[in-house]
Amino acid sequence: MRARRLAAVLGAAVLLVTGCSGDVKPPGATSVEVDTPELVAMKAEAGIDDCEPGPGGGALPSLTLPCLGGGPDVDLASLRGPLVINLWFSGCAPCREEMPALQEFYTEHGDEVGMLGIDVEIYPDLAISFAELVGATYPQLADPGGEILDLPDLRVPGFPQLLFVDADGEIAFQKAGGVSSADDVVELAEKHLGVDL
Repeated sequence: MRARRLAAVLGAAVLLVTGCSGDVKPPGATSVEVDTPELVAMKAEAGIDDCEPGPGGGALPSLTLPCLGGGPDVDLASLRGPLVINLWFSGCAPCREEMPALQEFYTEHGDEVGMLGIDVEIYPDLAISFAELVGATYPQLADPGGEILDLPDLRVPGFPQLLFVDADGEIAFQKAGGVSSADDVVELAEKHLGVDL
C-alpha cells in the first residue's frame, strides 16, 4: 500500500510538472477530511511533527486551518516569527526539489526559526506520502479549499511560495519559485527576519 501511494505521488508530480506557475485559482469549498484514522497513521509513519498554534497577536489574516494528518487547528493570525511558511502541493515538481532544503533548514535551525508547511490540495493522502517521500517532517497544515489563496495582501502566482514571517507576525518577505539549499533559506532568513544563524 505504501509503495502504491508513493507511486501515485510520483505519477502526479510527473503529470503536473508544468502546473506550478501561472494564475493560481483556489479549488473552492470542500469537505475533504484531513484527519481520518488512516491519515493520522500515515502522518505518524512519515514522522511529520505536530502543528502548534502560535502565541497570538500576529498580523497575518485570521484563517484557521487543520493540521494535516490530525493535530490542533492553527489560526494564522496566532503565528509570530521568526517563521518560514512553505506553500506547496504534491503535484508540484519545484516543491519536490525545494522541500529537502527546507527540511535541512528545519533540522539545523528549527529551534531558532520555525518552519511550517501549508499543503494546498484536495488529496491529503498524496500530500502526506509526498512529504514522506521528500523527507519533510516539519509541521504541515492543510488547506484543501485553497482559502489562503483568497487572503488579502497575499498574491500566489505559483508554487512553491515561501513566506518569511517576522516577530510581529507580518510577512517580511515572500519568495516564489523555491530555493536550492538550506544555505539559501539561512541567507533569506538572516536578511529579512533579522536573525543571526
